[in-house]
Amino acid sequence: MPPDMDEEELAEQVAAMRAELANSPVEVVVANHCYGLFELAAVYLSQQPPMLTQARLAIDALGSLVLGLEGRLGDAEDQLKDGLSQLRLAYVQIDGAQRAGAEAASAVGVNGGASGQSPTGTPEAAAEGSGPADEGPGAAAQGQGGDGAETGTDGDG
Repeated sequence: MPPDMDEEELAEQVAAMRAELANSPVEVVVANHCYGLFELAAVYLSQQPPMLTQARLAIDALGSLVLGLEGRLGDAEDQLKDGLSQLRLAYVQIDGAQRAGAEAASAVGVNGGASGQSPTGTPEAAAEGSGPADEGPGAAAQGQGGDGAETGTDGDG
């Protein structure tokens, strides 16, 4: 509680906020929470280095709401779907760049970067199905189905 406010004043402010909230259309309130998730994901993606695990959770949460409530989010729905697509694309691009950079650094550190092969002499696979881009927010761009494409994850977190 702010030091210059007593409990009665605080209770009045809370009551006023609750009344304002009750008079707002629920689709507007839910859309505002979606915008908050969008912003949260964007903040995590813009960090140096990007915080991909945190961004992935925010993107998946946004996807769950936007796609799970399809047709019920009012005027904001198209904008939220576009924003979700932009976040997923940015995630996949950043993750891909990080993986490529890690592979290049590994190749240079291990074999001077001359052959593009792993230390065991076998060609390295760019995507082995173990990273977030293979099952993360970008997965929805790969098509619909029972693989979790609706929310961008395969359901294992």
